[in-house]
Amino acid sequence: MNWLKLLKRKAQIIFSLSEYERSLLFQALCLLPAVAILVNFKGLRFSQKMLLRLPTSSSSVDDTVAEIDRVWMTERMVRVAVRYNHLWTNCLKQSLVLWILLRSQGIISELRIGVQRESDKFSAHAWVEYQGVVLNDTEDVRQRFQAFDRSFEQPVGEKL
Repeated sequence: MNWLKLLKRKAQIIFSLSEYERSLLFQALCLLPAVAILVNFKGLRFSQKMLLRLPTSSSSVDDTVAEIDRVWMTERMVRVAVRYNHLWTNCLKQSLVLWILLRSQGIISELRIGVQRESDKFSAHAWVEYQGVVLNDTEDVRQRFQAFDRSFEQPVGEKL
């Protein structure tokens, strides 16, 4: 019976979201495994190229919703989707989904990838920035990871 209570509570949470938030959540839930498979089998460059082919929304969301509000709403819905799809995600895949969802709304953001070397350990990390603000990580990510000079944002129609 506990699973029934859990299901009921999750349904209440989902239906308490606005239609726009539910749409973003559904898109993120679908994109996470698709992006994971694409990146795992075809790599980052090919994945970006394919994701850039996804249509952008021609109709704007309610004009009363400011762009910055849509940015943070999108980030929050991706974070929620990651909790339910944690097997499919890492920082790169999560950042790709956030980046492409923002782009699909006509919001320009930057996919950033950085590296870090401590002792003999090498690690890489990905995050998304909007107007210089880190969205899906802490602000100190730029101090912890040396970002590549080139942003991974590509204008529409530009070849990778």
